[in-house]
Amino acid sequence: MTTRNVSIALACSLLIAGCSDPHTEQPEQRRPQQAGQPMDPVRTAGHIAGARMSALAGDQQGVQRSINAMSEDMRRAMKLADASRPIDREAARAIARATPGVRSANWIDRSNLLVRVDGAQLRSQQTIDELCIRLEPLGDTLAVVVHLQDAAPATHEGMDTLSRNCQLAEGDHALMQRNRTVDALDPAIRAQQRAYNEHVRNQPTREQGAGDRAALEAMKEM
Repeated sequence: MTTRNVSIALACSLLIAGCSDPHTEQPEQRRPQQAGQPMDPVRTAGHIAGARMSALAGDQQGVQRSINAMSEDMRRAMKLADASRPIDREAARAIARATPGVRSANWIDRSNLLVRVDGAQLRSQQTIDELCIRLEPLGDTLAVVVHLQDAAPATHEGMDTLSRNCQLAEGDHALMQRNRTVDALDPAIRAQQRAYNEHVRNQPTREQGAGDRAALEAMKEM
């Protein structure tokens, strides 16, 4: 293939790519705001450079903006909730209750929101994501932990509460945020009980029969 043909083929492929239907692309699912990420060195250097340039130009407001941006990045990296943007708890409760599938929503304390949903399929991380996104206009959701329960669980596993800070991974907590357990029985103890029951169910029938015979023999001697 000549150089001219290669150029024509490349131009055609670019033209086809540019004419692809944008409606066929799947939109990226929105995620809640995320905290706890390390500070970006490039971004931090940009803030410092911006502050220096503003200082040389005598722009004090520009200096303050750069300092505030760097402080905000540090706060989020430290997983520290913004005390200047507290969540309005009554407004948050109303928004949660208006979410499809939610049966009730109530605050346990200033940080922990207990939400009960209709059905095991709604007791999921996706539901927590949706709730947290709906709460973002009210303030800093890093101060909010959502505890999700199935209002009418059909299994023992369905009785477990799914808990997560809005902006952190499951099991992680914001700085100075107290870990709150809402289950009557510790989930770790319940998990151990489930593992034990599964172990008993998976025991071979022969071993169970031998144990039964040994117990009967012991009863005879008694």
